[in-house]
Amino acid sequence: MTIRHMPVAALTAAALSLIVINSPAFAQGAAEPQAAQPMQGTAPAAISDQKIEAFAVAYLQVDKVRQDYAAKIGAEKDAANKQKLQNEANKQMINAVEKSPGMSLDEYKTIITAAQTDPDVAKKVQEKLKVSDTAQ
Repeated sequence: MTIRHMPVAALTAAALSLIVINSPAFAQGAAEPQAAQPMQGTAPAAISDQKIEAFAVAYLQVDKVRQDYAAKIGAEKDAANKQKLQNEANKQMINAVEKSPGMSLDEYKTIITAAQTDPDVAKKVQEKLKVSDTAQ
């Protein structure tokens, strides 16, 4: 995989755009900004190594779904079918996160956001992704 050569910001942006922006759970959270405030205020140091490891496992599963659907979506000419495939991909990615041991969708989004804004968290995530990627 090319994961270890891409910056975490690019990886997380891709995952974030595909998994949470179009998800009903994200839309619900966006409508309630006060509910999201405590998560944004979470100090990056509060993210344990176990959570980062669980995130890496979930991220690799999400990325696999993204790769599986990217070719199908790219090859589809009909806009309605393309949207249907994107919705399926989003559901599969959310499912991949929810089925990952030790990781919830909210935790996943929190770690993605932290990795995009905090270089220390980004470095930890990159290291775990390298380890997890080579183990698979």
